[in-house]
Amino acid sequence: MLVLFETAAGYAIFKVLDEQKLQQVDNLWKEFETPEKANKVVKLKYFEKFQDTTEALAAATALVEGKLGKSLKKVLKKVVAKDAHEQLAITDAKLGGVIKEKLNLSCVHSPAVAELMRGIRNQMEGLITGLPPREISAMSLGLAHSLSRYKLKFSPDKVDTMIVQAISLLDDLDKELNNYIMRCREWYGWHFPELGKIITDNLAYCKTVRKIGDRTNVAITDLSDVLPEETEAEVKLAVEISMGTEVSEEDITNIMHLCDQVIEISEYRTQLYDYLKNRMMAIAPNLTVMVGELVGARLISHAGSLLNLAKHPASTVQILGAEKALFRALKTRRDTPKYGLIYHASLVGQTTAKNKGKISRTLAAKTALAIRYDALGEDTNAEMGLENRAKLEVRLRQLEEKGIRRISGSGKALARADKYQHKSDVKVYDPSGDSTLPSVSKKRKIEEVEEAEEEDRPVEAKPKKIKKEAPTEETEAAAEAQTETPKKKKKKKKHQQEEEPAAEEEPAVKEEEPAVEETTEKKKKKKEKKRAAEEELEATVSPTEETTEKKKKKKKKVKEEEDE
Repeated sequence: MLVLFETAAGYAIFKVLDEQKLQQVDNLWKEFETPEKANKVVKLKYFEKFQDTTEALAAATALVEGKLGKSLKKVLKKVVAKDAHEQLAITDAKLGGVIKEKLNLSCVHSPAVAELMRGIRNQMEGLITGLPPREISAMSLGLAHSLSRYKLKFSPDKVDTMIVQAISLLDDLDKELNNYIMRCREWYGWHFPELGKIITDNLAYCKTVRKIGDRTNVAITDLSDVLPEETEAEVKLAVEISMGTEVSEEDITNIMHLCDQVIEISEYRTQLYDYLKNRMMAIAPNLTVMVGELVGARLISHAGSLLNLAKHPASTVQILGAEKALFRALKTRRDTPKYGLIYHASLVGQTTAKNKGKISRTLAAKTALAIRYDALGEDTNAEMGLENRAKLEVRLRQLEEKGIRRISGSGKALARADKYQHKSDVKVYDPSGDSTLPSVSKKRKIEEVEEAEEEDRPVEAKPKKIKKEAPTEETEAAAEAQTETPKKKKKKKKHQQEEEPAAEEEPAVKEEEPAVEETTEKKKKKKEKKRAAEEELEATVSPTEETTEKKKKKKKKVKEEEDE
């Protein structure tokens, strides 16, 4: 029996010396405890060394995929074909089927063969002569790195530096174009200022200036291929009443050269954008589907490469591009930013301001998965990106419809409108709201308030007026004054009530005269009574009978009566 053993250095073919020992699978490991014992079981028949790492990688990938490589095919034809009657022990059953099909060799794969391979691997340095241990370890390490790169599909064709350079150039072109166009508008505006207001599109403006030259040529020039008919008619009308200054031919030629530059750069920009679009779909299709070409390219450019971007978590992807705002927020202990470059994605742009934070978070999570799939995955299709985008759109609709959903209950069912029931309620018209004027006049209200105050005053002063020592004349005068005041007010009230209906029928001038006479007479009577009261007080009151406090109280009463 022959044994095919693959190493990082090359292919080795061993001859099994004692096949009976293979029957004892459990005790087979004892035969490979030392190199001397291992040499008694198997012996190296042939060794094919790899020329370089590329050949080793090609052979290893062929074995991983279960295919028959060129180098292995050559070895099997050269060595094993001579001993075709013997069986070939192999580790992979799939590879055995391919060898049997193509080379017509009988292959064996069993637990005993797997144990035998394990023993050979343990004593490989002693069994394979001519290879130092340091060289074997170096070749193993190199092959391991190469194979892992191949498994992660890190091929040189997927170079993302082109994307980084293209997006940087695109941004620079946009800035330069903006500067050139503004300069062109300002320069030609001295000659024909009305044209800038009529034509808003920058490229169309430059093409029009390039075709017209001097504004006097507008009437002769056909602008139908550059402008629509309505705009062309407006330009021709504006030329006739233009307020611009005259310029020389040399100035016009320089302006036209500038217009040529703007047109060329604009055309190159569209070409560069198409190139960037194609490169993004080739290198990162899922990322492109999720956030678009420009945002995806800016994310890759900001991270440095697609692989570096794949190492970032979703939270970093979300705020990538807003580092300055993040550190400022951390320093001042304020809210951190919710989004960075991802804000310009179409999904975030079409949401309301309230839901932008939530959508940017979910979009960043799905975008991080898409980046890793593009950078490290085997497939190059955009199926995963399309699925995740559909999920995000559903999530977006749910957030937008959240206000319509019921707050109570499960929260899944939409709010249902109750069944309409017609109720005929007869409503009576209320006329009180028509007028803004108060129902009672202000004069009446003021008079009523004054009367209430005056009625309250004598009640408070009654206990003070009862005096045993005071003479009878004073008390009588005070009583008369008190009785007269409410009577006068009642008379006033009655008189005003009688005046109101009479004012509607007769002129107001005739009724005012008696009212004025009455008021003057009342005032005179009051003054006379006050004087008489003061004289009586001075004559009758002795220092022994009344104290100074009582005098003060009486003076206060007199003053109150005067005020009334």
